[in-house]
Amino acid sequence: MVMGECEDDQSEPRCGKASVKSGPRTIFACQECGNQSSKWVGRCPECGNWNTYVEEQVRAEPASRSSARRVSISTAQPMPLAQVRFTQANRLRLAMRELNQVLGGGIVPGSLVLVGGDPGIGKSTLLLQLASEVAGSYGPVLYVSGEESVQQLKLRAQRLGIDGDRLMVLAENDLDGIIEHLEKARPMMAVIDSIQTVFMGGVTSAPGSVSQVRECAGRLMLLAKSSHIPIFLVGHVNKEGAIAGPRVLEHIVDTVLYLEGERHHSFRILRSQKNRFGSTDEIGVFEMRDSGMHEVSDPSRAFLQDRSLSEVGNVVHVALEGSRPLLVELQSLTTASTSTGSTCWWPCSSGEHTSISAVTTSSSMPRAACA
Repeated sequence: MVMGECEDDQSEPRCGKASVKSGPRTIFACQECGNQSSKWVGRCPECGNWNTYVEEQVRAEPASRSSARRVSISTAQPMPLAQVRFTQANRLRLAMRELNQVLGGGIVPGSLVLVGGDPGIGKSTLLLQLASEVAGSYGPVLYVSGEESVQQLKLRAQRLGIDGDRLMVLAENDLDGIIEHLEKARPMMAVIDSIQTVFMGGVTSAPGSVSQVRECAGRLMLLAKSSHIPIFLVGHVNKEGAIAGPRVLEHIVDTVLYLEGERHHSFRILRSQKNRFGSTDEIGVFEMRDSGMHEVSDPSRAFLQDRSLSEVGNVVHVALEGSRPLLVELQSLTTASTSTGSTCWWPCSSGEHTSISAVTTSSSMPRAACA
């Protein structure tokens, strides 16, 4: 009997060689900024938020048995910049002048636009109206909703007065199915509502996680550039007001728009935080009504209506937002104080609404200085 020899059994590993199985590895990713760590961390060292690390599985790509190079299937070829043809006429001009101005003169074919804002602020309403306009003026549009059914989209469209003959709606969360419909339909524009609800089958983490948002946005970016289909993404915001998900999401897209406003007031302001095809100084002003978003062509008059400028302490200030001058009302109030001076309040205002802060002024200060 010979000791130390190994039996030739295919079910057991050979002697002297460890059995290594390639499987998914586990990481912890911050759901706010996308920072990754090999272990759970209570406070993110990048963004400083607490309890934002979630365990995710990352599948390792199987190593190729051959040493052959990866072959690219792209058909794009390098060409001199002087031979590239693009004119402003290629943009999709919009009848919504406020949105047209914020986008820099219209929708650029093949662009990827991210629209963020608080829940219920009107992102889906604005994009549904935009999709209806593009469908009526240029061609078919595909509106993909991962949060609503097609029946719910129909109810909202009826409230907005949208017929939608060439507006196609789809309730889908699987990105592979969405891309298949986009490649088959070849619409003039597409809307994904929202990017946090879309998932890829090859990524094991849950929809809305850092890995899912990053991979889905990357796939949609490649599709937009290769097919020249402009794609609008709806993005959720976190408690700080920033776009939820990894910071790389804002770097991938071409344009980042924020829809701002108070939920209990009707006015909305659309700002451009990033725009590769236009200025980031322009703003669009809208009013939310029962019939949808309506443009406010004269925001100054809307902000100053029903205001009594004859009252003591009321001042109208001219503020410049981009190329648009806005008239903003400033108010100051004085009241008696038990101290040696008086208390003066003034608003810190940048738009329709004001916030009040207080200081105590000296009794020797003239009252006009408080206004």
